[in-house]
Amino acid sequence: MDRREFLKKSLAAGIGGAALLVPGSLKRVFADSGKLPGLAAVRGGEPGEMFDRGIAALGGMERFVKKGQTVAIKPNMSWDVPPELAANTNPELVERIVARCLEAGASKVYAFDHTCDLWRNCYVNSGIEAAVKRAGGIVSPAESASSYMKVSIPGARVLKETSIHRLLLDCDVFINVPVLKHHGGAGVTMGMKNLMGTVWNRGEFHSKGLHQCIADVSLFRRPNLTVIDAYRMLARNGPRGASASDVTVLKAQILSTDIVAGDCAGARIFGLDPKDVGHIRMGAELGAGTMDLDSLGVARIVL
Repeated sequence: MDRREFLKKSLAAGIGGAALLVPGSLKRVFADSGKLPGLAAVRGGEPGEMFDRGIAALGGMERFVKKGQTVAIKPNMSWDVPPELAANTNPELVERIVARCLEAGASKVYAFDHTCDLWRNCYVNSGIEAAVKRAGGIVSPAESASSYMKVSIPGARVLKETSIHRLLLDCDVFINVPVLKHHGGAGVTMGMKNLMGTVWNRGEFHSKGLHQCIADVSLFRRPNLTVIDAYRMLARNGPRGASASDVTVLKAQILSTDIVAGDCAGARIFGLDPKDVGHIRMGAELGAGTMDLDSLGVARIVL
């Protein structure tokens, strides 16, 4: 089989297919095709290792971060619980992303989240603050209204304006790093839902319609890259979780240039049809991204 035929069969398999793109030749195969994939699904490794393989498949961090640029990273660190409970993004993954951004030439890399529990405890006990600092990044608070600016959202159906954290307005590159988990209101939370942590007034999402507001805010500042952490998945009692018995260790990760496509892939891992998740379907209808994974090209990697 030549490399072009190999590529065609691999892409046709999609996120749920059985095809495996060999990591050693992955980047060369897509380069020969003239188009890099827009989504990488990785499983079987540790968080940092999976990210390195996935970002290489997408063309390397240099595809997203240029020398001298500032980067804002939005993990989920909303809850005052340890990493083992999977309510927050895996700190090992966040540390690796910060390090790779700086290696690509970023001048500064910030991480922030508008937390649900007390922000100081969340930043520390999630393990993410220490991880960001180890890698050379900067942890930015998000607990003050002065950190936000009111913006309009063109194309929104319900959430036509809201207050967004200034880092999203000022940064050159935005990397969204959610954790895949159950959510009592939205059903499941991934990339699109994670954007609620960039907004000051989250109450209006619940009063105006949660799914539509999630879709609406996804139009404002679309991430250059979304990395969905599914190393540990909170399968029930989300978004905070209750005990380790709620957690399933999957050792998986999804990287995507398209936030809607990334969430589609994550929904399938969670066991849901993406069309049945309101905010994913609505986001695609608004043009925030695509539900057609094959149109992006999918690299499927098993470690």
